[in-house]
Formats: sequence, C-alpha cells, structure tokens
Amino acid sequence: MSIVIEHNKRRRNILEHALEVFIDEGFEAATFQKIADRCGITRTTLYIYFKNKKDIFNYSIKQIMGQVEDSILRVRQDTGLSRVDKLIRVLWVIMDHLEENRQLLQVVLDYLRCLAKQHTDPATSVRRRTIRLRHILATMVIDGIREGVFRPITVRTINDLLYGLLEAAIFRLTVLNRSSVEDLKHAVSLAVEQIQTEAF
Repeated sequence: MSIVIEHNKRRRNILEHALEVFIDEGFEAATFQKIADRCGITRTTLYIYFKNKKDIFNYSIKQIMGQVEDSILRVRQDTGLSRVDKLIRVLWVIMDHLEENRQLLQVVLDYLRCLAKQHTDPATSVRRRTIRLRHILATMVIDGIREGVFRPITVRTINDLLYGLLEAAIFRLTVLNRSSVEDLKHAVSLAVEQIQTEAF
C-alpha cells in the first residue's frame, strides 16, 4: 500500500514541477530533460511515470477535467437547487476552475499554437477534450426543456451560447491576462434566465 502512495505522491510532484517548466519555458521549449531536472530525478526515473512531455501534459489536463466533473456532479446532485440554479451553478463552478488553473490554461494555449504550427487542427483537440463537458450542459438543457423549465429552443444553439461564455472566460484569463471572470458569471445568469419559460 505504501508503494502505491509513494508512487502517487511522486507522480503529483512531477506534475507540479512539469507545470512550472511548461509555464517558464512554454510547451514547445519544455523538454523531458528539463522536467526531470526540475524534479531532481533522472530521465530514466521520469520514464517510469510518463512516456514523454505530451503524456505529462495530457495527464495534467485529465486530472483537472476530473476535478471539474466531480464539482459539477455535486451541484447536479444538490436537491435544494432548481434546474435553473443548477445550470447557473455548474457554469460558475467551471469558471471557478478556470480561474484556479489560469497558468495551466496558458500552457494549453501554447500547446494549441504548437498544434497549429504542425498543421494540426487545434479545434479537433479541443473538441475531444471538452466533449463530456458539452454533453453535460446539453443534457441539463434537454432535461429542463422536457420539464417545461426552459423554453423549447434548439439545444445546440443554447449549448453554443453557454459554451461560448466559457470560451470568453478562457480568453480573458489567458489572452487578456485577467485574474477574475466574475463579471462573466453575471452574463451566465442572464443567459440562463432568458431561456426560462414564463411559468418559472
């Protein structure tokens, strides 16, 4: 049991140091050797935990997405919230996670630029990483329409609107270098309230 705990602790330590390297160097300039050096281990030891820098990066993203999904699940299971409040809170939770992970978002932006330089469509990578999130939002809207809470609108349209607000938050945090997206939370509330039926 202690071997597993030590293994997980070492992996977390590597991820923390790798993020520092990615932030300091940018995704493209970061190397496996630089990550090993920052961790105070050899490349051989680093290979025990990860195949390459992209593997480290992908694992970091996967961990963050897992945390986001856990937070969303807690909101969705809260029986004290209305369907409207749940959708608003889910979007707020996502924005909170974006704020908390501003530095990782910068690395993601750098990674997407690298993909574009390699003539790989960054949109494909983004879609693959966010498909579960889009599905959760769409399901919440569909359930609200079925229950008469939301107006019968095209789910894709409202999903694009809500997801667009999340993209705006990412833009503000990475490109505009804002430390907060609190103002966008108000926009989220307005957007969700606009799709409610008058009965609610």
